[in-house]
Amino acid sequence: MNLLQSASNYIDRITGSLPANGVHGTSTVGINKNKIKVLLLDKDTTSIVSMITTQSHLLSNAIYLIDTITNTTRTKMRHLSCVVFIRPTPDSIQALVEELRNPLYGSYELYFTNIIKKSSLERIAESDDHEAVTKVQEVFADYLCVNPDLFEVGLAKPNIFGSMPDSWTAEALNRSTETLTAVLLALKQKPLIRYDANSLLSKKLANEVSYRVRQDPSLYDFRRPDTPPVLLILDRKNDPITPLLLPWTYQAMVHELLGITNNRVNLSVIPDVRPELQEIVLSGTQGDNFFQKSMYLNFGDLGATIKEYVDQYQTKTKNNTNIESIDDMKRFVEDYPEFRKLAGNVSKHVTLVSELSRLVEAEGLLAVSELEQSLACNDSHNQDLKQIQIILQSPNISFDSKVRLVALYGLRYEKNANFSLPALLDLLDHQQPHPYGYNGVNAIKSLLSYAGAQKRDEGIFGGEGFFSRAQSGFKGLKGVENVYTQHTTLLSKTLSSLLRGKMKDASYPIFDDGVRPKLVETPAYGVDTNERPQNVIVFIVGGVTYEEARVVAEINAGTPGISIVLGSTKIINSYDFIKNLNDISHKGLIKGQPLTRLTFHTNNSSRAAEEIK
Repeated sequence: MNLLQSASNYIDRITGSLPANGVHGTSTVGINKNKIKVLLLDKDTTSIVSMITTQSHLLSNAIYLIDTITNTTRTKMRHLSCVVFIRPTPDSIQALVEELRNPLYGSYELYFTNIIKKSSLERIAESDDHEAVTKVQEVFADYLCVNPDLFEVGLAKPNIFGSMPDSWTAEALNRSTETLTAVLLALKQKPLIRYDANSLLSKKLANEVSYRVRQDPSLYDFRRPDTPPVLLILDRKNDPITPLLLPWTYQAMVHELLGITNNRVNLSVIPDVRPELQEIVLSGTQGDNFFQKSMYLNFGDLGATIKEYVDQYQTKTKNNTNIESIDDMKRFVEDYPEFRKLAGNVSKHVTLVSELSRLVEAEGLLAVSELEQSLACNDSHNQDLKQIQIILQSPNISFDSKVRLVALYGLRYEKNANFSLPALLDLLDHQQPHPYGYNGVNAIKSLLSYAGAQKRDEGIFGGEGFFSRAQSGFKGLKGVENVYTQHTTLLSKTLSSLLRGKMKDASYPIFDDGVRPKLVETPAYGVDTNERPQNVIVFIVGGVTYEEARVVAEINAGTPGISIVLGSTKIINSYDFIKNLNDISHKGLIKGQPLTRLTFHTNNSSRAAEEIK
């Protein structure tokens, strides 16, 4: 299962470089590849297309102009044909209807990212007075393809919660359902649906996906494999630890410290950054071979890999400049512009890793990460508490890091007899910068109410797990440390159970819509539902991390015959996760009642409990 290949094939068929065989729809007029075309997109498909192809590739397919269908200032060019690729949303359909009433181009071929309603098709037909439409097709690329095995929904609003924390907003539920059904159709899978029994959000989504599949069963009439594929729907609240830990692999680290939006990184905040590097594309799917090979490397190995590229150039040019650190490398690139031209992509990564290295040192992230790992993997309350108190009073540690540490403490020692969260919240409250993106104290209160011990399954804390690595040696580049990561994500444990056929039905039941006989008793494929699946689609409600994406990529690479695709409502970092929790508190969805019922065993427990109320 390769999401990138599926989406790329759809785009190539839309633009005319591949035949339409295999795409749902009926063609009346073929595309002449030699005839230049205009490509019209909406705001959703603009993001979809930008993440799976390049402008030069589109140009090679005779796409002369790319624009948005909502742009009313476009020039009439009746000698050109037009390809329209949009999501079948009310706004996009209305824009298309207005376009067809006064067509600017000679002909139109219409492609929709998902199933389009019959009423929308009727509106389009009624508006086509000029009979300009020559083709209408549904292509199932209704997802943001980040990696070949990673996708996200691309919600306009990150908050998915409705009137209660266990309910969806209508927009988030509908969009997530449409994305999941499009992924199933793109990958040609009709799976058994399993969901997190501890999550009403997961069960609701499982119900919606199952309903959509039953509405049009002919679309999902694929050849049945030997073992049924599985769609596993999980909830972020059962593993609130992973988003709070500082990651140390390249892609995850960039997202944590700088942010990645639609495979783009904003570097304009870096002092004296060159104009061409103020915004960069960070994608292993668009010709960046260095990133494709390095995205899952830990930070120390990453620095050594970049140094190898610089060493290769020095050997070719017989340059004897001594390079021992990231700073040396950055100066070398700046002093030799011809290197930038020769190395191309690598100079971009030198700048990026240099900034990551600077942030690690400036914000004391090595010490922060060490304490985070202790909180996640060890049970040493007194020592952890002392270290957190020291860090909370340090002016060199960022506010984000302080919030993460207090949040991890609250989750780890929630049931400890000497639980001292009120005292830490009091210290943190005095650290709150104003204004800031979120209120740290409120976010932590919401975290314990939303994902505390009473709300989640057990087993998120512990020592080494299935994918733990031994610490490797430093590979000769000063300024980049190879940090040992002890924590094992809950996802890796869950997938291990699933792939071994050991997943408990009570914890992850197979969805029963209440109409058909229970699938547990009469499996859809006539096989044992605990048989080891070969194809698995995992969807995490509430956000997924790049660290979890790395886990899936390692399983795919190291387990022949197994293919896993991972998706979520959004790819998050710690800031996203904490801010969403703060937004929940601000909306009043979580009123803090579970937190006020906790018994605090500190000298100031009465005052602290009253403050939290």
